[in-house]
Amino acid sequence: MVADAGIVGMGGATFPTGFKLDVPEGRVDTLVVNAVECEPFLTCDHALMMAHADEVVAGVRLSMCACGALRAIIGIEENKPDAIARMREAVGGCPDIEVVELAEKYPQGGEKQLIYAVTGREVPSGKLPADVGCVVQNVATAYAVWRAVAYGEPLMSRVVTVTGPEVRRPSNYRVAIGYPLKDLLDRSEAGCYGKAVMGGPMMGRAMECVDVPVEKGCSGVLLLPADMSRRGDVEPCVRCTRCVDVCPMGLEPYLISTMSRLGRYDEARENALLNCIECGSCSYVCPSSRPLLDFIRYGKMMLRTKK
Repeated sequence: MVADAGIVGMGGATFPTGFKLDVPEGRVDTLVVNAVECEPFLTCDHALMMAHADEVVAGVRLSMCACGALRAIIGIEENKPDAIARMREAVGGCPDIEVVELAEKYPQGGEKQLIYAVTGREVPSGKLPADVGCVVQNVATAYAVWRAVAYGEPLMSRVVTVTGPEVRRPSNYRVAIGYPLKDLLDRSEAGCYGKAVMGGPMMGRAMECVDVPVEKGCSGVLLLPADMSRRGDVEPCVRCTRCVDVCPMGLEPYLISTMSRLGRYDEARENALLNCIECGSCSYVCPSSRPLLDFIRYGKMMLRTKK
């Protein structure tokens, strides 16, 4: 039913949920529910939990049945105390579903980071969460699973955050997939802005225009004023290793970014390019304003399209 409903991971990855839940019997014992929403500015998952906590928990139970998990852990960061309380109320003290309050930390919403935070299990390089007995699912995905089973409803809508320092009416909207994004900006009284970002400020991507439809993976739109949307002048790398220090995957961003920039994609892959979760931490801390993540994304794209 999940596959027929066209449900995908709604945290942004849009991986087919039916495929993720279809695991061999006995391989998975824990369903990890991602309610962290660690990306700044975005609040769509928070709003969904406050409005539909009971339905989210029902979707979690259905997902547990589908993948064979014996327990579920819902991870929520401590900066959402109202959502934590609401989800614990919805769980109702059931022993097989636990709501875990996590420290506020970025990028804790990554699959491997969240699994380690709530279970202590470490997913090895090149392996999947199922290899350590886990399946990870976003809260919005769980809600969509419930609607698919309860009403036979395909994935037709989602919650989208429209926000930014200059937005007069920042809001969360439940909209149909395909709804014009520009209409949401008008409803939020967006006014003037320097850059529109699909997603949050760390992992989002700048948009050339806003005259596009809402897609399944569109968690939000961030509108930045001109003074916040300018990049600094790119300067030579000073070998400070800040990018290495902050990388949650233990990579060397300066190295794989340079290899990608020079077209040495196979060498970049040998240095674990594909392990990058594109959190943007390296670019954020770089004192030389180097576009590290841009080249890393480009290198990954070239490897995936390489014949």
